[in-house]
Amino acid sequence: MKLVVLGLSLSSSWGNGHATTYRALLTAFAARGHEVLFLERDVPWYASHRDLWHPDYCDLAFYGSVDELSRWHSEIASADAVIVGSYVPDGIAVGRLAQQWAGGVTAFYDIDTPVTLARIADGDCDYLSPQLIAGYDLYLSFTGGPTLELIERRHGAPAARALYCSVDPDAYRPRPVEKRWDLTYLGTYSVDRQPTLERLLIDVAARMPDRRFAVAGAQYPAGIAWPANVERIDHLPPALHAEFYSASGYALNVTRADMIRAGWSPSVRLFEAAACGTPIISDIWPGLDELLAPGEEIILAADTEDVVAAIIDGDGEAMGRKARSRVLALHTASARAAELEAHIREATPVRANASLAEAG
Repeated sequence: MKLVVLGLSLSSSWGNGHATTYRALLTAFAARGHEVLFLERDVPWYASHRDLWHPDYCDLAFYGSVDELSRWHSEIASADAVIVGSYVPDGIAVGRLAQQWAGGVTAFYDIDTPVTLARIADGDCDYLSPQLIAGYDLYLSFTGGPTLELIERRHGAPAARALYCSVDPDAYRPRPVEKRWDLTYLGTYSVDRQPTLERLLIDVAARMPDRRFAVAGAQYPAGIAWPANVERIDHLPPALHAEFYSASGYALNVTRADMIRAGWSPSVRLFEAAACGTPIISDIWPGLDELLAPGEEIILAADTEDVVAAIIDGDGEAMGRKARSRVLALHTASARAAELEAHIREATPVRANASLAEAG
């Protein structure tokens, strides 16, 4: 199978979770014998923070504008499948070209499904439109559950399928390092996540001055009042993620507001921490209990007191091992690549029949 992906970024993991998602998925997809071309918009922000130049599992090329995509017209036209990702600059124009040029299956891969749907409802989405949704053969979504039916019923998607984030077990595994922190959080700053971060980590650190905490991620405003026992790491490259998790007594999972409302929206950090055997403390949302069993594989926390109690208890090792076993069984990049392959093959006859109908 030949796959062309037009995504936000493969080359830079700075300030986005898309790169690590694509890297894990496409590595596993190529390992199944497929050929992959990744086309990335060359923008200054990612160009100045690239940590991957020459992937060994796919071809990576950059384009400076929508017009420049014509250089890859034949590759897009001959591909078995073309995927356009969320947050791609000029994504509506890119999607139109993909749907016009593609001879195979076209898919939209939404790494931010609840955010996307909220922006479409507000008329404020610059990378996807209702008309484009109906034109894609597949809508691949980071969110499962009832949202999939909504995408098909309300927006006319021919087929909406969950394609959750995943983890590369070779990159994310327990590392033999000493515990440096009692609780850590890894994630880029987000306005709607910040109140939860304050409640479940910053306030906890203030309550427990003898314990150690860390927050790793870019774009946090200068005005945040970090307690003295919270270490700030501005950017942590993916190569250091496993060591970071392994040095953490607990890892905190914080979910964006739109994803909490939609439910069934696991973040890649959730699976990464679990794969490292680090016990997880998470905010609460529908569908989480279908991924990890509360009280056995994950701790659910509604407030500061819940987190303080978990840290004092300090008995998370068994929980971390159980979560790791669950994630390695169901949420690896290899498992997700097999799902992607199946979704594409399922859509191929539909695409072929639609083409025959148009020709007739």
